[in-house]
Amino acid sequence: MQMNRLRTIITGVGAYYPDYILNNDELSRMVETSDEWIMTRVGIKERRILKDPTKGSAYMGAKAVEDLLKKTGTHPDEVDLLICATVTPDMHFPANAQVIADMVGIKNAFGFDLNAGCSGFIFGLVTASQYVQNGRYRKVVFVGAEKMSVITDYTDRKTCPLFGDAAAAVLLEPTEEEFGVMDYILRSDGMGRDHLYMKAGGSLNPPSIQTVTNREHFIYQDGQFVFKHAVTKMADTAAEIMEKNDLEAEDIAWLVPHQANLRIIAATGERMGIDPSKVMINIQKFGNTTSATIPLCLYEWEKQLHKGDNLILAAFGAGFTWGAVYLKWAYDTKE
Repeated sequence: MQMNRLRTIITGVGAYYPDYILNNDELSRMVETSDEWIMTRVGIKERRILKDPTKGSAYMGAKAVEDLLKKTGTHPDEVDLLICATVTPDMHFPANAQVIADMVGIKNAFGFDLNAGCSGFIFGLVTASQYVQNGRYRKVVFVGAEKMSVITDYTDRKTCPLFGDAAAAVLLEPTEEEFGVMDYILRSDGMGRDHLYMKAGGSLNPPSIQTVTNREHFIYQDGQFVFKHAVTKMADTAAEIMEKNDLEAEDIAWLVPHQANLRIIAATGERMGIDPSKVMINIQKFGNTTSATIPLCLYEWEKQLHKGDNLILAAFGAGFTWGAVYLKWAYDTKE
């Protein structure tokens, strides 16, 4: 008897974001900028900041995973694998995945970190789904966790309004039904490596008094170059995955885009031909939380999602990395 093909479904979403809100008015007292300038260019009103210097991204990741396990009624011992997407791990090693697993009491799983910049969630979702659909694992936790505030230069008016801190996690399980991760297109091109990066702290430019003095432990972004590539590549792959799966605009319940810039999000929606009311946008509240943006959208919209809804997830990030995932939502939320 032949087994039906397994697919990977999301069966729950959890999240955590810090209480402290850094709004544009406060930001404009720290650096030469204004609410109007920030809103016009990127569409961010406020962002969350984890102020506690004794807590890193793993703390937020653990909080999101705890929320997820509680919501789904999953015991830590049931988890087979934990993957963490992050560009701001607590330390180079051990990986955040191990730290988070220890914090929440996950003892029977293996885990690792994944770094694909702002595409971290879609790259990680596809990676994690492989372990589920091959029948090897039944419960996989995937979390995006970022403390972007620690690598944000609050003297750089071009980048400091963009980023915020947060974490969000999903539970992945197998199904024989036609739901879950239906298709994906993932791409990367290292030509972008000099346009969006953190110069120091790795093996090429290890930390020194010089690198700290030169402020090389913060995000550097060539805004116009990144914008130009993001706006085309994110829109192109979103449109490509629709075409590949014979999806029309009216077939799509939601576009779930990476939250980096309102103009990039709008361009992606337009390219797909979908109504702006079907685009998840919370950038004004959280800013760019890198690998946590997409699952944070799913978390906020969870009650509006219905079984069978067609979702397109799209992102663009450092590397460059970019892509789109066609996801068929697998459950109705019980109130």
